[in-house]
Amino acid sequence: MPEPTESRVAVYIDFDNIVISQYDRVHGRGSFMKDKARGATDKAVEKLDAATVDFGAALDFASSFGAIAISRAYADWSAPVNARYRQQLVDRAVELTQLFPAAGTKNGADIRLAIDVVEELTRLSDITHVVIVAGDSDYIPLAQTVRRLGRTVIGIGVTGSTSNAFRNAVDEFAYYADLVTEPEPVAPEAPPVDDATTLLQRALRVGRGEVDEWRNASSLKSQMKRLDPSFDEKTLGFKSFTDFIKSRDAVAELQEDGQNRRVRLRSS
Repeated sequence: MPEPTESRVAVYIDFDNIVISQYDRVHGRGSFMKDKARGATDKAVEKLDAATVDFGAALDFASSFGAIAISRAYADWSAPVNARYRQQLVDRAVELTQLFPAAGTKNGADIRLAIDVVEELTRLSDITHVVIVAGDSDYIPLAQTVRRLGRTVIGIGVTGSTSNAFRNAVDEFAYYADLVTEPEPVAPEAPPVDDATTLLQRALRVGRGEVDEWRNASSLKSQMKRLDPSFDEKTLGFKSFTDFIKSRDAVAELQEDGQNRRVRLRSS
């Protein structure tokens, strides 16, 4: 097997864990159970809307580590609270794994998820990074196992519901709230922002570990294609990626030094 030329990422989402944690963070600890929000009744809909999770933010962050090869969410998708998210996840090519409650409200997501991770890492040697979107202490043994298998483990959790021990068990950790970017306000007279500009902004915001937020232009283009494989500056009428960046100087700064080109978000 040839050596992979790019890092490859597997994303595993304990869906209930994140949705319930976010609801409780917004509305108070224990609110999800107290409000019987799983049924998404008329009484709970407004509160569910206020605590909606944007899983695209987690996937964008995961893509900053490399190309996403696996993305899977575990839940009982017949539950009304989860069914609300199906289109959001399908639109991002997330595989929906159906789980049924074995006892009470527990669906065994942690066990099924852990089995899938270990089986797939054993079978797929090109997976370099594993992203676990959860946060409770049940995932500590899994994180330790993944690290023993020589892969990098990233955790994503919700503030107030994430185990300190889980954070310490992974190589890198991010809180969901820190990944969500509110849309920039647009003045009424401003021209509409096209999809390519939005994609450029998303790619620059998920950049990781580069000095002063500057991104190498070639790695930035790779990030944009990971977020949207259909991106091609030539179909937009530009001879080069540099020309495309120059056309978006209202949102991005370009620094050129010979053949080296770096880009960062323009300060507002």
